[in-house]
Amino acid sequence: MTKSTHNNAVLLMHCPDQQGIIAVITEFINTNGGNILYLDQYVDRVNSVFYMRVEWDLDKFIIPKEKINDYFNTLYAQRYNMEYRINFTDRPQRMAIFVSKMSHCLYDILARYTAGDWEVEIPLIISNHTDLQDVSRQFNIPFEVINITKDNKVEQEAKEFELLEKYNIDFIVLARYMQVLSEDFIHRYPNKIINIHHSFLPAFVGAKPYHAAYERGVKLIGATSHYVTTELDAGPIIEQDIVRITHKDTVADLIHKGRDLEKIVLSRAVEKHIQRKVLAYKNKTVVFA
Repeated sequence: MTKSTHNNAVLLMHCPDQQGIIAVITEFINTNGGNILYLDQYVDRVNSVFYMRVEWDLDKFIIPKEKINDYFNTLYAQRYNMEYRINFTDRPQRMAIFVSKMSHCLYDILARYTAGDWEVEIPLIISNHTDLQDVSRQFNIPFEVINITKDNKVEQEAKEFELLEKYNIDFIVLARYMQVLSEDFIHRYPNKIINIHHSFLPAFVGAKPYHAAYERGVKLIGATSHYVTTELDAGPIIEQDIVRITHKDTVADLIHKGRDLEKIVLSRAVEKHIQRKVLAYKNKTVVFA
């Protein structure tokens, strides 16, 4: 893990498109002694919505960090009808990983984590099986087994909530976690639960999608990572990718290529979330470079 040494603020916002928004926000930063490190914006001309991400150095910023949100809300957010959030980079986000039995996504995440590629902390892994407990021991991360059935779901999710609060978790990654979260769970972490799945849905559903795809003779397979919403596998998409398939590929080849793609796509999505470069609006995302 890479500990953050930066003292920056990150603003993610969207509002009705109107003249002068970039100017007033950059003036707010510059007037108060901030040094802008990153600025990217996008205008959805179809729906007349303006999106922006701006990051600035707080070392010489004259407004105390704990007051920035109040100032910004009073001066600009209300005036321009903005929806926004301001975060700070001096504290790494804390990520919980939920897993079941498949290890490919978990290993990829933990490899990037231990290599120091991400400014993040992973204090907790939760699973509904014991299969990957040895993996957590390899990386010295607490592993909690919460067995969930349709009869004990409320009770067991309550235990998960306690753990997430105990470890001060900011967001959750479902690394091939084969359980459907309750609406209550999802509402507690809006746009803070990241999932990964193959992109055969809705054409090839069920327990063996790669077998079904093989029988159909597909030429492309893909993976999709998205935020979890109450509509199953239909939340705002963060990252997707594909790989080509030929007649020479067996079912085992499809599974191998699919899992390789899943771990890459999930890690890309997690990285963008850690960098606070994903802005969800309705059921879509703006992903800044």
